[in-house]
Amino acid sequence: MDLLQVNNIGISFGGLKAVNGVDFSLQPGRILSVIGPNGAGKTTLFNMLSGIYRPMTGNVVLDGQDVTGMPAHLLARLGMSRTFQNLQIFPNMTVLENVASGFHLQEKGSLLADLLRLPSSKQRTRISEDKAYELLQRVRLEQAAHRMASALSYGSLKRLEIARALALEPRLLLLDEPAAGCNAVETHEIERLVAEVADSGIAILLVEHDMKMVMRISQNIVVLDNGEKIAEGTPQEVSKHPRVIEAYLGVSATEEGVV
Repeated sequence: MDLLQVNNIGISFGGLKAVNGVDFSLQPGRILSVIGPNGAGKTTLFNMLSGIYRPMTGNVVLDGQDVTGMPAHLLARLGMSRTFQNLQIFPNMTVLENVASGFHLQEKGSLLADLLRLPSSKQRTRISEDKAYELLQRVRLEQAAHRMASALSYGSLKRLEIARALALEPRLLLLDEPAAGCNAVETHEIERLVAEVADSGIAILLVEHDMKMVMRISQNIVVLDNGEKIAEGTPQEVSKHPRVIEAYLGVSATEEGVV
């Protein structure tokens, strides 16, 4: 059964169609990657799915519920979480505190109890920190739990951001270039982490420029070019698709000698 359905979604800016008529679906525990040349509309698509932009055409359905244009905090309550190309980390907080902050949507305490530091507030804090530490173990950052986030390497910060996204206990995780700027070792760590998250039953929608990573871990790939979907299929199918070859290489598959 589909967890996410994207139906004929589109948006224009100043008359320019940034995304036009894109559709696909995603099931729990699967990894679907969205690829395409720079300017293809990948981040705009993510922004529509995650409530930053409201689509002008089409709709987004999450677990049977139309969530088109729903703001991010409500989408999070329904099980959608997202990371961004640019790190959204609190550098002056510890690694543990960064992850614990992601549990705020699940907490049901009062502001007054927090201000007065009542026992109920302290208990919630302990529970959040315990859960945060478990997530840090999951992303292999538990040894850095009490270090300032600003002291981490770039690759570790990327894993920290994934951990905080997981703190929202999502059923659908949108990862926007999680390996961007990482070296080969860091990319391997992130690749392994993403695969493990999917194995736990979480659906993953991935935008990533590292094609080796995409081809290794994706079950399905959607290819965008100039805002339109030009291909969809398994990594093997997509890699041989003439329009994909043309979009990436700037020549037809016949000219390149591929077909």
